Amino acid sequence: MSFENMKSSSMSSFEKLTGELDKLSKKSESYKDDRIWKPELDKASNGYAVIRFLPAPKDEELPWVRVFNHGFKGPGGWYIENSRTTLGEKDPVSEMNTQLWNSGIESDKDIARNRKRRLSYYSNILVVSDPKNPENEGKIFLYKFGKKIFDKIMEKMQPEFEDETAINPFDFWGGANFRLKVRKVAGFVNYDKSEFEDASPLLDGDDAQLEELWQKQYSLAEFNDPSNFKPYGELKTKLETVLGGNIRFTETAESTTEQQLSPSTKVSEESNSVSETVDDDDALSYFEKLANES
Repeated sequence: MSFENMKSSSMSSFEKLTGELDKLSKKSESYKDDRIWKPELDKASNGYAVIRFLPAPKDEELPWVRVFNHGFKGPGGWYIENSRTTLGEKDPVSEMNTQLWNSGIESDKDIARNRKRRLSYYSNILVVSDPKNPENEGKIFLYKFGKKIFDKIMEKMQPEFEDETAINPFDFWGGANFRLKVRKVAGFVNYDKSEFEDASPLLDGDDAQLEELWQKQYSLAEFNDPSNFKPYGELKTKLETVLGGNIRFTETAESTTEQQLSPSTKVSEESNSVSETVDDDDALSYFEKLANES
């Protein structure tokens, strides 16, 4: 391009640059995955919706996938990464936690507790009722949830009492709608009042509609795809950078954002196993948001 052409196109070049800046700005907010649904809460942090857990997607075995990850802050920034223990492999944070736990120093155990893995589950759902966003009703989404809700699913599949009938909540014909009830209890998000309705066929058991729905479900395999997990060496380097070489640095996401988390993210002092995990729910999403804003 000649100098004259460059000069004559200076305005269009400027417009192109500003357009690229807009793209970068939007990309910085791309931590939100539009496929993932979550209930909208009111000013009191209460929310209500009815959802239906869906079967395993086509060519996949399970209707859920679980992912372990870590979220904490050090002098070198945030460490928010998927844990390779999800893949059944060693992970530098888990190894560091084991080292701290086995040191025999109680304060080291506290640090290990604060850096434990967070557990998330992902499933396909159909939104049956969403009073805050009715446009979501009748649509398929991915739903990210923690151990509290997964336990409610397991209670339906493996009931504790003889007078309770086991059901598969993920079944099109024999499953049940799930009434998601979110409250704030003692300052923390709580799901205890959430419950399953009686078993009933989805879409009145219309096989044609159910097959169409099944074909539209999202694959869950990507969440356990090794390509979405950084190599061990890269994670170890990141961990060393975040902690500044000091594995006992104690400023964690839990301590700096304590009031933002549910009780399930606080690890009991009686905990005696470093391999335990804490319930994720919305905690890690909150940390990711902070990291993107910093």
